[in-house]
Amino acid sequence: MAKPPVVVLCGGRGTRLRERTESVPKALVEIGGRPILWHVISIYIAQGFRSFLLATGYLGEAVEEFVATEGWPEGVEVKCVDTGLDTPTGGRIAALRERLDGSTFCATYADGVADLDLGALLEFHRGHGEAATMTVVRPHLQWGVAELGKDGRVEGFVEKPRSEHWINGGFFCFEPGALAYLEPDSVLEREPLARLAAEGQLGAYRHEGFWDCMDTYKDAVVLNDLWEAGEAPW
Repeated sequence: MAKPPVVVLCGGRGTRLRERTESVPKALVEIGGRPILWHVISIYIAQGFRSFLLATGYLGEAVEEFVATEGWPEGVEVKCVDTGLDTPTGGRIAALRERLDGSTFCATYADGVADLDLGALLEFHRGHGEAATMTVVRPHLQWGVAELGKDGRVEGFVEKPRSEHWINGGFFCFEPGALAYLEPDSVLEREPLARLAAEGQLGAYRHEGFWDCMDTYKDAVVLNDLWEAGEAPW
């Protein structure tokens, strides 16, 4: 069965990466000499996906230039669609409604990488019947944690443990019906996902493997170090 198209949200300003995003969009900040966007698309290409719609915005012309000059593998189609300078995430997906042709589609952000089995995610989504599936992850905390005894004393420390809570990992599958939850001003992560969840239409695919999001300059340094050391799991 042919893999569905993939929407990549790459229109944000990347304000928490201001050290890098004054002159280039966040999607083009480099990890190992290649834009993070290239890494994200490559994760999908390696697992058989061939059609990509990039929802651009801030410095979108730079993303378009990258796409036009990159030597994508044969059979891979990458198209950019200007979805507005300050359009929120849900609104960007809503703007692509006509291009998605009433079919199942995947979506992700242009700043997150993982060793995720996308085929298993898609199979999970199709097998559960909800309008949407969200990959959830348990990231490692940025800080060490103090372990406290009942008497109020510190008994020890755990360095950057894994969170006990699941968060949005950014790799989604959607049925066409999910688009009805999106408006031009929708922030995907707020009202649309909350409504889907409240109506029992949001599945959670648990990913226990590697996941990281390039949210800050520190994150970019970590990902670059992994790549340069030949230890990048994605």
